[in-house]
Amino acid sequence: MKRILPEFEFSNEQLNIVRNLARECNLCEETVKILYGRGIRDKESIFNFMHPSKSRFISPFKMSGMREAVELITQARDEGWSVVVYGDYDADGICASTIMGRALRDFGLEPIICVPERRNGYGLSPELIDEIFDEYFPQLLITVDCGISCAEEVEYIKEMGAEVIITDHHELPERIPECICINPKFNDGYIYDNLCGAGVAFKVGCALIGEDAYKYLDFAAIATVADSVPLTGENRDIVYEGLQIINKNPSDCYAQFINRQDVINSQSIAFAIAPKINAAGRMGDAKSALTLFNETDKAKIFELSAKLAEYNIERQKCCDELYTSAKQMIRERGGRKNVIMLCNESWNSGFIGIVAARLAEEFSCPAILFVKNGGMLKGSARSVENVNIFEALRACSEFIAEFGGHSQAAGVNVAEENFFNLEKALEEYIGEHYSPTDFVPTVYVNGELKSDYPLKLIKELELLEPFGVGNRRPVFVAEESSLSVRTVKAAHISVKCDNLELMCFGGLKYKRLIESNAFKKFVFEYSVSNFRGKEYVKGIVRDIVYEPSARFSAEKDIALSGIELFSNAAVNAEVKPVSKNEIESLMKEGGFGTLFVAWDNAAVSNFENSNLLNCELFLPSSRSCVNSVLIAPSADLDLNGYKRVIFLNKVPVNIGSLEGREIEIYDKAVAPEYFKELSCERDGLLRIFATVSVNAGNLFGINAEEVAVNNGFENVLQTYFALKVFRQLGLINFEHGRLEVNKGAKSKLENSELYNAVKDGKAE
Repeated sequence: MKRILPEFEFSNEQLNIVRNLARECNLCEETVKILYGRGIRDKESIFNFMHPSKSRFISPFKMSGMREAVELITQARDEGWSVVVYGDYDADGICASTIMGRALRDFGLEPIICVPERRNGYGLSPELIDEIFDEYFPQLLITVDCGISCAEEVEYIKEMGAEVIITDHHELPERIPECICINPKFNDGYIYDNLCGAGVAFKVGCALIGEDAYKYLDFAAIATVADSVPLTGENRDIVYEGLQIINKNPSDCYAQFINRQDVINSQSIAFAIAPKINAAGRMGDAKSALTLFNETDKAKIFELSAKLAEYNIERQKCCDELYTSAKQMIRERGGRKNVIMLCNESWNSGFIGIVAARLAEEFSCPAILFVKNGGMLKGSARSVENVNIFEALRACSEFIAEFGGHSQAAGVNVAEENFFNLEKALEEYIGEHYSPTDFVPTVYVNGELKSDYPLKLIKELELLEPFGVGNRRPVFVAEESSLSVRTVKAAHISVKCDNLELMCFGGLKYKRLIESNAFKKFVFEYSVSNFRGKEYVKGIVRDIVYEPSARFSAEKDIALSGIELFSNAAVNAEVKPVSKNEIESLMKEGGFGTLFVAWDNAAVSNFENSNLLNCELFLPSSRSCVNSVLIAPSADLDLNGYKRVIFLNKVPVNIGSLEGREIEIYDKAVAPEYFKELSCERDGLLRIFATVSVNAGNLFGINAEEVAVNNGFENVLQTYFALKVFRQLGLINFEHGRLEVNKGAKSKLENSELYNAVKDGKAE
């Protein structure tokens, strides 16, 4: 179950400050609340934030080492030195190498640009240094996006006879290389320390060629978004100005990756451009991305762009395969616990970080995936918001050969024989230091839907672009009960909510929940659309969350869903009986991987400890696979991650894929309570059939549920039950989007699986 919390809570004093600022700045209070909560708390700061500009770029010479670097590079130019720029294989490294190389050429040098491949590892190494000197024998080596942790390698380069300039943005190690080092993390006069590697290279370019370097802001913007550094301060100015170039005059090297008809924003970079650059490195061919970004021949640019696009498709395919493999392993191991730790020597090390992040989000717990490399396991860890995986790894470091990272992500190498020792130690550490609530996914919102949502507010929110890390897109919440749903294309839906239309892309699976009487909350973003020259406000749904108590307001909807399920074939697998004591003990114990399935509220209330578990309706609101109760599940329920399914009512039905799972049923299970309301009397069913036959052309609805609910029938459940039986018997159909009677069709009631299931249930 997810929880919704306000992104910020304000005291009365702070609210007064917000109101005064809103008046001073002529802004909506909601806008100022967002800015104030994110640390932008005076009129000047608000103006600067909402109007990012290159005019506020910080002088590069405030960064320590910059003047010395310019002097050395000037000497290299004047004396005709051989210069090598050494970067990294990801999008930041490729963009940083491109910016540095182009700026040096503008300055009068002809640098050689090199990037390692992922198999070579991150940063400098003696082997790569030897290769560079064997081929180019540089007199000056300039790093971008790496090098600050390579003190020994720098000494080796100096021994080879070359000067070194390190430009990097990563955290400072205890030992700093003895050479010119440029890094915003140094405690110097440079007031902003969150630049990415390409941002630092851009500042070097500014120091060398002044404002002529501004023409490379598009590359700096791409790298800033791709490297997930905060979009605040100078990064915000860089990305804003870079987007102006991308939208007005995009470089040929990435133009193939964007739709020129759309307005390109930070999200476009994150989803359309950055993945294709990163894909080259992940597929072991970072040099193709570097070549593309430095190519001028249009035919070759087209060829290389297509190559990177193919790499990205292949990368997605490989990630999907690895993800499927990991999910299967989780299921075989009985669901997840406090941490997911998996290893497979056939996995590609370039993809395990992506999949670990996906699993951490889906299962709401830390995930570490390993690939076997010789006798060592090379791993990538990702975590959830409230669990510091770096601290957990440090606490278990006796079983680790090497690790590094931060609270949410880390790289970790483990000797093969220590894999299970580390897993056990992490499981115990996380269990001792974190409570179950730390694993509950949290959705942070910035306000509630108001009936008078002003276009002025939405326009102001647009000025908070570019969005990203440190400046996420504002989201709002609307609490609603039963709403009508309109299907848009195949799997999308539109929902009318308090005078605001909400679009839910891929939301067809939530149709039953939205139409039910259960109270739920829609988390959405405001959006402005244009139609025939007029602007309309819409909401884009990002999540739907409900409380456990929501099921009590949806009794009828639960029954309708249950009748739908009972019309399917019963499970043909072995089902073991389990006692009430065993079930209550499991419920009290908690844990992961067990799903208790019920068809009505009464079945859940029968168990004393059921209130200790999440209670979900129709489908889980999160994918953490924590032990939960699920009432009236959707027929296409995805049970991946659950090892054990226990039915609390009689007559288990075919939901999702039950293959390979332990299937049990309460040994005193009975049919759902609503079975008692359903009549199997032949005469009563015939009367309903006669009514629908006479009125078929005037009945509103495209399926049995809509016909039963929307046409004034006195007993909705009985009518729905009857219609489902008639359809199973071939007496009616909905093939043309309305109820039609199949004239002349005849069949016995006993030929309906649903009829038999209800009749047997009532006979108990």
